Amino acid sequence: MSKSNGRVWPYAIATAIILVFSFCVATIVVTQKANIQESDAYMTHYQHANTIVNDVIKAQIVFDKHYKIEYISNGLKSGSPVSYKVTTLDGTPVNNAELILATSRPETNEFKNNANNPSVKNGIYSFSNLEFQKPGVWNLIVKVTIGDEYRFYNIKADTRDKKSSEF
Repeated sequence: MSKSNGRVWPYAIATAIILVFSFCVATIVVTQKANIQESDAYMTHYQHANTIVNDVIKAQIVFDKHYKIEYISNGLKSGSPVSYKVTTLDGTPVNNAELILATSRPETNEFKNNANNPSVKNGIYSFSNLEFQKPGVWNLIVKVTIGDEYRFYNIKADTRDKKSSEF
């Protein structure tokens, strides 16, 4: 066995530092090329949503003590209306609510669309002439405002299936 004279360690340490630095640079380059979409679960950028989330949760609790909202569309397809029913807790229809609907795909904001001024009849608010350019799952985010009370109601609906789920 030959004894090392200590010249290998500086080269090994320098090589390790260069490798770590190059991996850091490679990580930055790869992530900058990725198509990352910002979340807009509360119809705002996630940075702003992060600062107001407690207020939104409190507003939802207050809203749910007085009103009920439900998604009542029978399937999701282009040209078909997207409908919501807004009632008081005892079932009385609410016809004076303001609804704003945002539609988007889960993986991209390319097809993002907003709609307002739905038609209203007996507490049923219908958004018509919506376009769903691609088949599959869509995010439907509606903001319901009645007086000073408001709530976001988020669901995922599929153009290929009549099922929907709240998120």
